Formats: sequence, structure tokens, C-alpha cells
Amino acid sequence: MLYRTAGQFKTTYKADQALFPVRQDAVLLAVILALVWVIFPLVASEFTFQTLLIPILIYSLAALGLNLLTGYAGQLSLGTAAFMGVGAYACYKLVTLMPWLNPVVAILFSGVFSAGVGVAFGIPSLRIKGFYLAIATLAAQFFLVWLFEKWAWLYNYNASGAIQVPNLEMFGVYVAGPQASSIVQYYVVLAVVTLLTVVCINLTRGNLGRTWKATRDMDIAAELIGINLMRSKLTAFAISSYVVGVAGALFVFMWRGAAEPNLFDIPLSFRILFIAIIGGLGSIMGNYLGAILIVGLPVVLNTLPEMLGLPISPATVEHLNVMIVGALILFFLIIEPHGLARLWALIREKLIIWPFPH
Repeated sequence: MLYRTAGQFKTTYKADQALFPVRQDAVLLAVILALVWVIFPLVASEFTFQTLLIPILIYSLAALGLNLLTGYAGQLSLGTAAFMGVGAYACYKLVTLMPWLNPVVAILFSGVFSAGVGVAFGIPSLRIKGFYLAIATLAAQFFLVWLFEKWAWLYNYNASGAIQVPNLEMFGVYVAGPQASSIVQYYVVLAVVTLLTVVCINLTRGNLGRTWKATRDMDIAAELIGINLMRSKLTAFAISSYVVGVAGALFVFMWRGAAEPNLFDIPLSFRILFIAIIGGLGSIMGNYLGAILIVGLPVVLNTLPEMLGLPISPATVEHLNVMIVGALILFFLIIEPHGLARLWALIREKLIIWPFPH
């Protein structure tokens, strides 16, 4: 009943291929945007900003970058965290070498360096694919983390080997650093994530997105019909690494406040991969659903036993979190490989034809 489509007629191809073919989808998106832009900032506490809202947005953006490469272009990658590190360290060098630079511009520009590194490590995809390509990106992961540790210029020769985010102003308001408020950082992250999500939606719905899908489904057939595989794969690596690099800059500058090289180690890459798998490969919305689940699950497991008066130790809660995430990954890989995005699509289809079963 909520998704009744009676009276919604399509008289042109353009209307049939619209972003919101059903009017209720646009209404639902408007409600979500109103929640994240207006309602949540008014009611959220400091704890909610730092443990839920900001990390969900950042992890969603990182998973979105990985999904462009793996879900849409079919190129496996296990080096997402390293490319996030490139964006974070590039942003740190930009704001320290050019203190006058706008922080948001520095964050967006840091992705360019990550894109360049991504293309360099994406060149093997022209000759190898599948498991072998995943091993090549894993080599990039280890090499870049080693580089973050050994190249002292990257962290300005700091004795601790870590990068510390300085206080950064924009229009007289601190947006990063110890003096920045959580609500300001939230709005900066939300604006960047919204912008890149809109760009990625348009990319995946256009010629480039169709080229990626053809490369993913059968690269030999794609080449036979005239698709340039080198351009298709390298653009996927470039755009994916750019988005991931921007997510890495936000990760450090708008949330963590400081970072050591081991922050970008392999567990972070797997965490982002789990978000993409659970949310649904080849889906934009799935990245947000997966991030909500992966980020929100530990918070729920930490607060629910206390609310119910159950004496559970923090170590047990951590073990439960790992077990549940592992079980969810197995469930979605076996039962529903397209993840939470597909489950929502099924629910939406049922709502459209309700109360009829078929």
C-alpha cells in the first residue's frame, strides 16, 4: 500500500530510466536526507557522533570506493586500507606544507594522490585477474604500510612516527583538530560523502558504469565488442582509489585525530571488504546498510547487556561481535550473495504488489 504505483505512468524512455522510477523512492530519500541533515544533528550526543554517525559515513564512503572496483568493475582488491593511508598522509602533507589551503579542498585533493598510486598498482590487472590480482593488491597493502613507517618525511620526522591533525579553520570555524566540535566535523563528512555519492551514482548509471559491468561480467566479450579493457580497468582503479583516499583523509582528520602506520593495516581492509559484502556488491545503497550494521553492531552489543542487567565482560562482547560478523558474512555469501541491498529490493517488490502474493 505504501508503494502503490497506480497512476504512475511512463510515456518516455527517459522517464522509464529515471533515478526514481517510483515516486515513493524519492519521498523515502527525502525523509532520509532530512534525518541526516536536520534531525540527527539536533538530537545526537557527542557519543553518538563519535561512535555512530561519523564512522558510519566514513566507512560507507570507503566501502563505496571498494564497491566501484570490485562490485562494478569486477577487480578484486585487498589493499583498501593502504590507499586510505595514502589519502590520509597526502592530506597531512598538504595542510602542513600549505597551511593556507582550505581543509575541505585538501581532503578532496588528497584523493588525487591515492588515485595515482591506485593506477600504478592496478596495472597488473591488465594481465592477471581473480585470486592473483587480489594477491597483487595485498602486496600493495604491505608495501605502502612499510613506506608509511620508513619514510619519515611523510610524518614530518615526528619522533613518535605518527601524524597529528592540527587545528584547521574554515570561515572562522575549526573543522579539524582538537578544538573542532563533533557537529562541525559531522557536517563536513556528510557534505563530502553526499557529494561523492551523487558523483558515483551518476558514474555507475552512465557509459562508464556500463563499461565496468561489461568488463566484470565477461572481459573477453567486452573487448570483442570494442571496449578498451585497459582504460576500463585503470579508470576503475583510479576512481575507486580516489574515493578511498578521500575516505582515508576523513578517517584521520574528521574522526581519529591522529594516526600511526599500523592503523591502515590489513584488518581495516578486511573490515571495509566485509561492509561491501554484507551490504551487497554492485550496489550504492548497500554500502550504507553494511556500514550501519558493522559499525552499529559493537555499540549494540556493548549497551544491550548493560540495559538488560546481564553481566557480560568486554572481552566476551568482542568475541560475540567477531562471531556474529563472521556468521553474517557466511549467511550472505551462501543465502543472499547480493547482501542487504537485495533484501531491501525484495521487500520493496513485495510492498509494490501488496496485498497480492505475486
